[in-house]
Amino acid sequence: MRTLPHSLDPVVVAEIDDRLARSAEEFDVTIPWAIESGSRAWGFPSPDSDYDCRFLYVRKPETYVSLWPVRDVIETPLDKIFDVNGWDLAKAVQLVVKGNATVTEWLRSPIIYSGNEAFRDGLLQLAVNTVNPALVARHYLHVGRYQWNAEAAEVPIKRHFYALRSAASLRWIVVNPGGGIPPMDLPTLLEQCDPPADVLADTNDLIARKAVTRELGTGAIVPSIGRFILEQYEIGQRLYEGADSSVTADATARATEYFRSAIVEFG
Repeated sequence: MRTLPHSLDPVVVAEIDDRLARSAEEFDVTIPWAIESGSRAWGFPSPDSDYDCRFLYVRKPETYVSLWPVRDVIETPLDKIFDVNGWDLAKAVQLVVKGNATVTEWLRSPIIYSGNEAFRDGLLQLAVNTVNPALVARHYLHVGRYQWNAEAAEVPIKRHFYALRSAASLRWIVVNPGGGIPPMDLPTLLEQCDPPADVLADTNDLIARKAVTRELGTGAIVPSIGRFILEQYEIGQRLYEGADSSVTADATARATEYFRSAIVEFG
């Protein structure tokens, strides 16, 4: 699979492809999934947004039973344009069953550099079979709190988007009980979580400004967005902060079965 919008710089894409190929060769792994994360995939890029390529990789099966564990992350040099790194499948599976939504977001990215459809579908199905909505909600609550300082006189404009994604994800989980995992991109997320009209209008205005402005800098918190963020965080705190974080025996068994088959198929 490969799904790339025309807005991506072909020179940058070629360098990302090269980094992926070199990583696979250097670390002797396969990379069945490589996508764009960050603002480009979330639906609010700037003209000068960097490229946040994330990938999942699988080592040879025998290396997973080695006495000498290796790192579960591969990183390439970070600069103003490129942010390219990946996670071992073992790390990804463990995070999925713990309710970390990052991996499932990667699996649903609209921008795919390279991907094996069977690999994506298998890991997504594991997430659906083991997901605890309360743990996913708590993930977004903690991510959002890290991004947002409601007491600040001014905040980086881009943090409106980061905090709003978390807040909208919390609301999506509440209004879609049993609905699975929130959409990745912000416009779709807002469409499906029914925010107040002023929040939607002000967010669309910020997205339009961000799309044509190289750097928005800092500014006062947009009142409608600030209220919405705090309201959803308060609801999330009440509903999900005390969620049981233990992984069930059933989830562990499903994850183990999936992992053993996946490293044979894709390693």
